[in-house]
Amino acid sequence: MFCFQCQETAKNKGCTVKGICGKPEDTANLQDLLIYVLKGIAAYADHAAILGFEKDDVYDFIMEALASTTKNLSVDEMVGLVMKAGETSVNTMALLDEANTSAYGHPEITEVNIGVRKNSGILISGHDLKDMEELLIQTKGTGVDVYTHGEMLPANYYPAFKKYDHFVGNYGSSWWQQNKEFETFNGPILLTTNCLVPLRKNNTYLNRLFTTGLVGYTGAKHIPDRAKGGAKDFSEIIKLAKKCNPPTEIETGKIVGGFAHNQVLALADKVVEAVKSGAIKRFIVMAGCDGRQKTRSYYTEVAENLPENTVILTAGCAKYRYNKLNLGDIGGIPRVLDAGQCNDSYSLVVIALKLKEVFGLDDINKLPISYDIAWYEQKAVAVLLALLFLGVQGIRLGPTLPAFLSPTVVNVLVEKFNIKPIGTVREDIEAMLAGR
Repeated sequence: MFCFQCQETAKNKGCTVKGICGKPEDTANLQDLLIYVLKGIAAYADHAAILGFEKDDVYDFIMEALASTTKNLSVDEMVGLVMKAGETSVNTMALLDEANTSAYGHPEITEVNIGVRKNSGILISGHDLKDMEELLIQTKGTGVDVYTHGEMLPANYYPAFKKYDHFVGNYGSSWWQQNKEFETFNGPILLTTNCLVPLRKNNTYLNRLFTTGLVGYTGAKHIPDRAKGGAKDFSEIIKLAKKCNPPTEIETGKIVGGFAHNQVLALADKVVEAVKSGAIKRFIVMAGCDGRQKTRSYYTEVAENLPENTVILTAGCAKYRYNKLNLGDIGGIPRVLDAGQCNDSYSLVVIALKLKEVFGLDDINKLPISYDIAWYEQKAVAVLLALLFLGVQGIRLGPTLPAFLSPTVVNVLVEKFNIKPIGTVREDIEAMLAGR
């Protein structure tokens, strides 16, 4: 463990307080939380910067927060910084939303094909829409199809990408299924950001795996960053794709997405009327990250057992736990509204704030919305703190509370924000329907 105070390895300095010499364990835990959220903020800021959108306020806070880890701050001061991190998370997600929509238009309601065609294909995963754009441009007219995977699914919702007739849909599901789905895809795979799973020893796709940007893997070919004013060169991927077999079909049908804030607000009258008439009794926000643990089947079971007068609002890869279920619609409004990638959780915030305004409420917690969030890593922590900064209370978090938080810090979150761990499916559904 590294000690920020000693600037040495803690075990070599005799540090006994979890890496922060002379500081309480709870302050150290809050520093852990701050560092986790900074990683999420930095990831979102990087995506925005690639598209030419930057804000000094975001960078200033990152430096302020990192500098704070070298100081002997009190628990109250650290809590203040953590909440400021929540504010910065909101601002960074808003910046990225502006960057994405300025470049590619506002997401639209879209039916996404999850089957395959007979052409060879390239599978692109991750979050970087600039890489998506450049890959589509360079594959146009080559006879090679392009499919999304994992967190790249929402690229299907952007108008700018719909003009490419070789952009044919989504293959597979969330990141932890890669070992199986990358095998059956047969063609080259391009990873644009994190969420790359270590390959099994007997894999057949390492020679088809390409990385770019901040992600890399031993034995995989890395595509260099673009020169100033230029584009990345994906010619080697395209050349390989032409030699590969078409993807093996693993499912058929379509899934619907594209319910980011601009699209949902365009349907605001319809949504409000459905709420006023009682057709929609409650919205359940089930955004966040997916994971391989069997306990995450909880989110599938919640979706399957929610009453037919409820609507799920989602973003991030947690949606793969329920976005292919046949849950129907309410007066033409699908019961699963997918806003996009994890950073598009910002859209869910905009939607909630707009509904608060429309219904003339003075408190976001008076809305018929419950929060049942799946957390996993740094970006999910950024989303969580963004919600807390905006005053959202009563968030359920699972499948477990973050293990890096001490009992005292967990108690602070419980007392200040009424954060609670998930329970049984039946108990949680009953509580959420009752507004608890």
